[in-house]
Parts: sequence; C-alpha cells; structure tokens
Amino acid sequence: MSRDWTRATAAEIADGLAAGETTSVEVTQAHLDRIAAVDGAVHAFLHVDADGALAQAAESDARRAAGSLLSPLDGVPIAVKDVLATEGLPTTCGSRILEGWVPPYDATVVRRLRAAGLPILGKTNMDEFAMGSSTEHSAYGPTHNPWDLDRIPGGSGGGSAAAVAAFEAPLAIGTDTGGSIRQPGAVTGTVGVKPTYGGVSRYGLVALANSLDQAGPVTRTVLDAALLHEVIGGHDPLDSTSIDQPLPALVEAARQGAAGGLSGLRVGVITELAAGGGQSGWQAGVMSRFQESVDLLVAAGAEVVEVSCPSFVHAMATYYLILPAEASSNLAKFDAMRYGLRVWPEGKPEASAEDVMRATRDAGFGDEVKRRIILGTYALSSGYYDAYYGQAQKVRTLIARDFEAAFARADVLVSPTAPTTAFKLGEKLDDPIAMYLNDLATIPANLAGVPGISVPSGLADEDGLPAGFQVLAPALADDRLYRVGAALEAALEQKWGGPLLAQAPTLGLDMLAGARNSTTEVN
Repeated sequence: MSRDWTRATAAEIADGLAAGETTSVEVTQAHLDRIAAVDGAVHAFLHVDADGALAQAAESDARRAAGSLLSPLDGVPIAVKDVLATEGLPTTCGSRILEGWVPPYDATVVRRLRAAGLPILGKTNMDEFAMGSSTEHSAYGPTHNPWDLDRIPGGSGGGSAAAVAAFEAPLAIGTDTGGSIRQPGAVTGTVGVKPTYGGVSRYGLVALANSLDQAGPVTRTVLDAALLHEVIGGHDPLDSTSIDQPLPALVEAARQGAAGGLSGLRVGVITELAAGGGQSGWQAGVMSRFQESVDLLVAAGAEVVEVSCPSFVHAMATYYLILPAEASSNLAKFDAMRYGLRVWPEGKPEASAEDVMRATRDAGFGDEVKRRIILGTYALSSGYYDAYYGQAQKVRTLIARDFEAAFARADVLVSPTAPTTAFKLGEKLDDPIAMYLNDLATIPANLAGVPGISVPSGLADEDGLPAGFQVLAPALADDRLYRVGAALEAALEQKWGGPLLAQAPTLGLDMLAGARNSTTEVN
C-alpha cells in the first residue's frame, strides 16, 4: 500500500521526493484530493488552483530528473493566505470589496515560493482584511476547526492553520499583525511563527497596519517552519521596512534544538502573562500545559527566571489605537474608482463620486472593518491625535523598553500563546472586546517587532482541545525560537508518543473523506 503523503511533514515529503519514493505530482494530487474530500466541512480555502499546482509540480519533477532543484522544499505543496498578491489567482482578503480581483503581480513572499519550486495549492480563508481572531469575519463564511467543526480555528489566519491541521496542505503562509499566525496555531495544534518585523518582505501583502504586519510560516513541525522561513525570509529592496541583514541559520538551530539540550539557556517567564500575573479568564487547562512545558525546558537544561514587563498590561489598548489608525489610512484606497467592487447608489442616476464611494464601502466592507475604520479615523482626527494615537505610540515605546530589560535577564521569554482553547463559533461575535482578548499574549511582540513562535503544548483537561506555548526572542534572533521550539517539541512528542496531530483530531473529517472516496470509486 502506498504511503499517505498528506500525513507526512514537509521535511518527510522532501526526503521522499529525494529518495524517489514519490513525485511532486503524486504528493500535490493527494493534497488536492484531500481538499476536495474535506474542505466542504472545514472551508479553509477560498480558491483552489488545481491545474496550476499540478503544472508547477510537474515542472518540479522535471527539475529533479535533470538534477537542478531550486531548494530543499522543491516540489512540496503549500497554501497561501488570501492577503498576499498572487499573479493570475484571485486575492480577496476575505472581503466583498475585492471579490474577483486578480493581481497582475506576485507578492515577494509568493515570488520566492515559486522561485523555490513549491506548488501553490490555493488561497486560504481569513478574517476580512485580517481583522479578527476567529475567521468568522470573512465575507465568504467562517472556517471550522478540524479538531471540532463547531469551534473557531483562530484568526485572522484561521484558513491557513486549519488547512495544515486538516492535512489539506503540509505548509502554509499566514500573516501576523497581533497574533494572527500564533493564535490560530495554538487552537489548531499547529506551529506558527511571526518573524522579526522586517525579516520577511511585506511587498505585495495587502496592508492592515504597516508597522505591525508580518508574514510567516504555518506548519506541523518546528523544522518545517524553519525550512519555510529560510525560503521566504531575507532582504527585499522592494520593501522599505525590510532589514538588510542575512537570516540566522534557522534550520540548523531547529536541528540542534531537537537533538540536544538547552544547557545554559535562560528562559524568562513573563509575570504579566503567566499564572499569578493578575490575568482573569485564563483557562486552567491551558495554564497546566504551559507549566508542564516550562518543566520540560528545565529538564532539558534551561534555567528559568521570572521577568516582569509592567507595560504589557497596556498593550491591548495601545494596539487597538495604533492598528485602527493605520487600517483607516490603508483602506482609504478602496474607493470604487480604481479597482474592486463598485456599487451605484440606488435611486441616484446622477450620483457623485462620493455617493458611489459611500455606497461601495457600505456594501463591500463588513461590520468589523467598519468598526475599526471608525475607531481609527477618530483617533487620527484633529484634536484627538495627541490624546489617542500619540499617547499610544509613547506606550509602544515603553513596551519595547520592557522587552529590552527582560532580554537583558533572559535569552527567550515564554507564555501561553492564547488564554483559552478554541471557543464555539458565534460565541463572541456580539462581544468585540471578548474577541480582542484572545490576542492578549501575542500583541506585545508585534508592537515591539520581536519574533515569536507558538508550539503545541498538549490538550487542555477541560475540553481535550489544543493549547499553545509561545516563545519570544530579541529582534533578529529568530534562531532562538527554533532551537527552543524544537527542543520542547521533541520533549513533548516523547511524552505523547508522537506528534500531537497524530492523535487523530480529524476522525470526523477522515470518515467524511472515506465516504467521499467510496462514492467516487463506485461512480
């Protein structure tokens, strides 16, 4: 019986391709079949490019036969969040206002994926313009968590995380503005990485908040994330925020962490984000898995110290002034004049450009987008700029200083990734503040521009759903994330007897896929 390549990691697929055990066309087709079988229930994808992916896979197989591979991941398929421009493929940002828009160019991240030979399976669902923590704010319907289809997969990049967790793709690209890679990783049992701000190009990424957005890997293992990060990272002259420095040796760090201990490493537990830090609403099972993970790091040789970052308690208020302000400015370009949706106001045959713009933005933007545009426009308005946006930028500086002080005492900082496991679909839609609290632990890293990773830490006792363990490192020290993350992953897998996702979280989906395959065979 041939191997089920949808259950293999990206590194395992790459090894299988190198050994001649399979082909990129076979692997890509297997993932397309999986998407066809289960994505009706998960809704991880907004657009699937079967023909394009298979054509790219065939090109990869031809290169392999000629001995001219482009990268270690050449031939391994990938999914891309629908916020990155893809030439020839729709890019909607989960919004009606961009429905049907096909960019004439690739984002730099996408261009680097193509240049490395990764077939692109399609574009994944997301909260509209990346505004949300549950992927319920997509104009095209919510994504469902493969662990429990009645629960959210996190957001805004829930589509990418769900695609990886449901074995529809071995790799995916997400974007993280306040936790939109790491929080979905935590609630779907996947690995999510937010690189150092400027470490991965933002060119072609439809901006939510320019000073916060960062693209990064979504995978099932830390090694896979390191392999993907090395493909997409590095300086880009097309992005003025890109850092002109080489990436650290990320894959080497991941292999080192998995193989060896953490002797001499100082791990700082953030008081404000851990048990006893005065936070309410933190799920007991999440905190239990967090403490167990800290104990495993100690067993691996790490030294644990407690650090305080007092300004972190203001991070959420700061974020929800800076982000809406930048979003309000960025979304002004969707004016119905240049591209995207255009709605003519009813009953106004002689409508002005302003009338058309008003009607289009009313029809094209969802409630959450409108909410944040209003907040941001108010914060930037005359008479309020200094009181709100200006003050928020000052607090942002204090948060960055807290990080500097903490990293003087510890090599990495750790916390739970999200306060709770995945909540029920619809549970928090009518309470935006409760929704925003899901990013409590992830927001500080975006405000300071430091890198972070979420690694699965186990299942919460209350509901048997995944929890996440967050590791943060100083800017440009992304390799530390991979060393610590891989060491923790290895220790946890030894404890569990294998990867977390191997504990059959998708039994219902597998039954659905089996029924579909059975029907297909009969027909």
